[in-house]
Amino acid sequence: MSHQDFYIVRTYSAGVFAGNIASRSDDGKRIVMNNAIRLWYWNGAFTLSALAQVGTSKPQECKFAMPVDEIELTEAIEIIRCTSQAEQSIKEARIWTP
Repeated sequence: MSHQDFYIVRTYSAGVFAGNIASRSDDGKRIVMNNAIRLWYWNGAFTLSALAQVGTSKPQECKFAMPVDEIELTEAIEIIRCTSQAEQSIKEARIWTP
């Protein structure tokens, strides 16, 4: 796992995040991410797997929060490496504000 790679991490109760993994515990459940974007709602991709492979075809309909410099996540249950196409799609979606 390269620290420069972009990942989607789904947690047990904190939600879904996309960003760079700075560290990961031996059991894989504790993840520290940098430049992490909370993916509150997505459209234009049926599953997180599809979002990680091709990104979203409807970025204007997604609700992605502004990135935070660092976040510590516990209870990670899914970690998916994104393609460069998906990374670009996620990063180019507008930051959602109510």
